[in-house]
Amino acid sequence: MNELALALRQVRYQNRAFWRNPAAAFFTIIFPLIFLVLFNLIFSDDELPVRGATRTSAFYVPAIAALSVINGSYTGLATSLLVARDNGLLKRTRGTPLPAWAFLFGRIAHMNLMTLLVVVIVTAAGALFYDVDVPTTTLPAFALALVVGTTTFASLAFAITSFIPNVNAGGPILNVTTFPLMFISDVFLPSDDMPDWLGAVGEFFPLKHLSLALQTAFNPFETGAGFELAHIAVVAVWGVAGLLVAARYFTWEPRL
Repeated sequence: MNELALALRQVRYQNRAFWRNPAAAFFTIIFPLIFLVLFNLIFSDDELPVRGATRTSAFYVPAIAALSVINGSYTGLATSLLVARDNGLLKRTRGTPLPAWAFLFGRIAHMNLMTLLVVVIVTAAGALFYDVDVPTTTLPAFALALVVGTTTFASLAFAITSFIPNVNAGGPILNVTTFPLMFISDVFLPSDDMPDWLGAVGEFFPLKHLSLALQTAFNPFETGAGFELAHIAVVAVWGVAGLLVAARYFTWEPRL
């Protein structure tokens, strides 16, 4: 069997393993929906005085899409890699004919499929329950930002696990590298009214650029194609950096 066939088989394996764990699948899907409901309950359906007075619900659908990316492709993937490494599963996988790149491809492709599913569910919930207008002309831009963002954060998950000693340390480290950024990256709250220095901190990291790219493609006042190439480029650079770090430091064996 050639390497490409092995990579595609790895994608099928990851999908099958995911759905054979109903609890994990359920909470992966329900977690973003809980945030969507909570934010709309807290902020009602008021207009936000930013980006053309966007309604709260219209802001939070793409924001929750960004949350879905980082929750699944970064936190979720990194945690599963740590568990597999501590259990010796990665070491056994490395001893098989499966190439390292095929394993990486299988994980990242699976995360893209799962993220797409979650975002479709979140978008459908926004349209059905909060009367959010689903864009049509900007859908390609939305899809591009979603794919680049998912691939980038999955690559960063591989990179960050290189420096986490075990799964017990994974939770605190992953939370520290995600939750603070969500407050300054247009995910939990719009950052337009934040201090300039805090906005600059958010702009250094990829999450804010992903969130802004998704919001542009979802903005009802957007008249163009919705492509935010500058933001997408920043996200992609972080993805390349993550792959390079993972290629150099990722370890397959448990750490003592």
